Amino acid sequence: MESKEFKALVSLLDDDDEQIISHVQEKILSLGTSVIPFLEEEWESNFNSQVQRRIEDLIHALQYELLKERLRQWYESEDQDLLTGMWLIATYQYPDLELMKLRQELEQLYYDTWLEFKPDLYPFDQVKLINSVLFNKLKFGANTKNFHSPGNSMINVVLESRKGNPITLCVIYMLVAQKLKLPVYGVNLPNLFVLTYKDERHQQFYINAFNKGLIFSKQDIENYINELHLAPQDSFFQPCSNLEIIRRVFRNLIMSFDKMGEHAKAEEVKELLLIIADGGDLGV
Repeated sequence: MESKEFKALVSLLDDDDEQIISHVQEKILSLGTSVIPFLEEEWESNFNSQVQRRIEDLIHALQYELLKERLRQWYESEDQDLLTGMWLIATYQYPDLELMKLRQELEQLYYDTWLEFKPDLYPFDQVKLINSVLFNKLKFGANTKNFHSPGNSMINVVLESRKGNPITLCVIYMLVAQKLKLPVYGVNLPNLFVLTYKDERHQQFYINAFNKGLIFSKQDIENYINELHLAPQDSFFQPCSNLEIIRRVFRNLIMSFDKMGEHAKAEEVKELLLIIADGGDLGV
């Protein structure tokens, strides 16, 4: 479509006739995500607040469709890369966020840790060293003041603020640890997400990134499960997949939006979660 034609089409968003507006919106949406830059230009040059709102809604609808398509591709990919999954979640709120930017930030965290890392240390001491860098030197920590903020589920926000919820802090920790060649994985506990160090020699212990990397044992998990009056499950003790992590981040985000009263966003995120669901439990 020519630039003049597109401008003429967008100008019809100022019409009083709802049918015309609806027709124009459908036409613009049918053009796909390639028109987003043109819509952004039109938004900047338009001084009608109602038209601006309609353009914003169109941009969001197009970006949301793009996110759904990218999420399907991620779900169908062989490795289901964890950082890519976290990036996709963040693009719901920050559609211009670049994956490369996140990779560079994680690379810097890895480098800061690698400078002080000693491969010949015992696993406990290696973990304590990572704890020292991430939680003491770089000041990552629990966002207890705004625990239900949607930003806690956005890896870019947590990397910038250094404050997050259990699962996002665990993801950052895990990505750094794995780059250091450590067998550190996520563990899906009820109401809490933690990490496990589990090597081929069957040495295993647990790490609570929400509590500055506190190291604890299988017995501690058993006590925790008993306090919750739940029957022990293998999944409470063993590593979970990247897919399970991304599903849980989505569930956290749904809960956050609901608690903030942003129910329309919560419903959209539920749709995203359905794309990567296997028909299992989708409860928060």
